Amino acid sequence: MVDFRLSNEQLMLQKTARDFAEKEVRPAAEEIEKAKGAFLPWERCREVVKKGKSLGFTTLLIPEEYGGEGLGCLENVIVMEELGAADVGIASAYFNCTVTAPTLILAGGTQAQKDKWLREICENEAHVLASAGSEPDQSGSDTLCPDPDPSMGMRTFARKEGNEYIINGVKSGFITNAGAATTYYVHARTDFSKPPHESTSLFYVHANTPGFRVGKREELIGWKTAQNAEVFFEDMRVPADCMLGEEGLGLGIFVIDGLPFIGTGFAACYLGLARAAYEYALNYSRERISWKKPIIQHQAVAAMLADAAVDTQSARLMVWDAAFSADTNLGFETSAKALAAKTFATEVAIKNAQMGVKVLGSYGIASAYKAGKYLCDAWIGYSCDGTNTVLRLHLANFL
Repeated sequence: MVDFRLSNEQLMLQKTARDFAEKEVRPAAEEIEKAKGAFLPWERCREVVKKGKSLGFTTLLIPEEYGGEGLGCLENVIVMEELGAADVGIASAYFNCTVTAPTLILAGGTQAQKDKWLREICENEAHVLASAGSEPDQSGSDTLCPDPDPSMGMRTFARKEGNEYIINGVKSGFITNAGAATTYYVHARTDFSKPPHESTSLFYVHANTPGFRVGKREELIGWKTAQNAEVFFEDMRVPADCMLGEEGLGLGIFVIDGLPFIGTGFAACYLGLARAAYEYALNYSRERISWKKPIIQHQAVAAMLADAAVDTQSARLMVWDAAFSADTNLGFETSAKALAAKTFATEVAIKNAQMGVKVLGSYGIASAYKAGKYLCDAWIGYSCDGTNTVLRLHLANFL
């Protein structure tokens, strides 16, 4: 029997997340937006993360034996939808990246690495994680291209010397949480004679490691609450035991073990945005009068809102299904479901945000209203963690 009802514990978690989102996430986002760059977002969001950590929202997927909550992907998407409805930048960057990235340690880490790193994440009151993968002069899609050409893919290189690796390279200005993160998953090639999927390794690196440097921040059209910047590695030396899994096989850990949680959580953040954009337009349509009646009573507006309601619910079902699969059956099928959930949820968010701009008419393009913010934030989702077009190519590979 298929049961879509949440348990009492899940309903309580949902309510706690919704209250936290309204009391902490939304005010922080509004303050950052109004400041217009007067301070870095992390300066304000640090306290939000601390309070979220006290509720377990950054350690949901870490087993209790290491100090985490020991919950599953479904519980995470419940939380991320609520945070995403308040502000998708804060939800996606500081929370989803942090709560899902430890799955890479759980999948590829040794027992010593798990004991050290997972406990460190749980004990730090504002530990934020980041993934340093994309590069300024390489297509991100090259990394997972099935063509076995060693000349493709990232150029950041990790050379082994004794019991250390020396890493040199640069990552693009799209590294989420750059300058805010405590630790980074660094993607680096360890053998340029092999194709990327056979020569890319994952390293777990602290931000205070000598040779690590954060560069210029990239200003995005949305996500004003997040931080994205370049990252440089200049003869950065890390112990060999900072590598996750076997040399050259880091992408397997990321795609098979990490993607189902990371991608599905990201999709849930955008489900939250899709819901928020829809509800914002719905509430406006009930109050705005045209031809002596609320505009929701005009069929043209009502039809758009009905479509948004259907799409939002459809996205939720897809996200929940991907989360359930991540909790019960990791593998290529689950990774494919995560990719599908990400593409669909982000596109529903874009569609709903565009609908909101239309429903609000002239006010839809006024900065005093949120419709424009929702639209700019929604478009970030299309390109973040792989464009939806490229993700469809990956889906085709899975098929």
